[in-house]
Amino acid sequence: MTTAILSQVAELPTLPTPKLKAMWRELTGTEPPPYNRTFLVKRLAYRIQELAFGGLSAQAERRLDDLVDELDGKKKPKPKDMTAPIVGTKLIREWQGVLQEVTALADGFEWQGRRYQSLSAVARAITGTRWNGPLFFGLRKHGKLEASR
Repeated sequence: MTTAILSQVAELPTLPTPKLKAMWRELTGTEPPPYNRTFLVKRLAYRIQELAFGGLSAQAERRLDDLVDELDGKKKPKPKDMTAPIVGTKLIREWQGVLQEVTALADGFEWQGRRYQSLSAVARAITGTRWNGPLFFGLRKHGKLEASR
């Protein structure tokens, strides 16, 4: 942070409320909200830095807008991945005459004492080739979810 910006932000808590409100009008072009001093100081500190260094990325703004829409009920949340088994679920598959048992963890899967990030990684370790993990373990049939789920 440059010294001028840092000193401007550091000075904010010492300024009287009328001066903070005047700064608000100058920096935002709108009337200040009727909130307390602490709110004005924090928002002005952000605005000063935003003007000096730039604001949120377009991607971050879109994500925040999506979250607000979800909270307001304007947009439905994304559905949960129905192929992900519940933590503790044992997936059993026979491969070339050998039973393979995989345990679902909160952050991945365990097979033969080793942790994997995805079912596809486990399927690759078992077969030696690339597989769609949910398809390999029977959670999907030809790209579609099983009807029983």
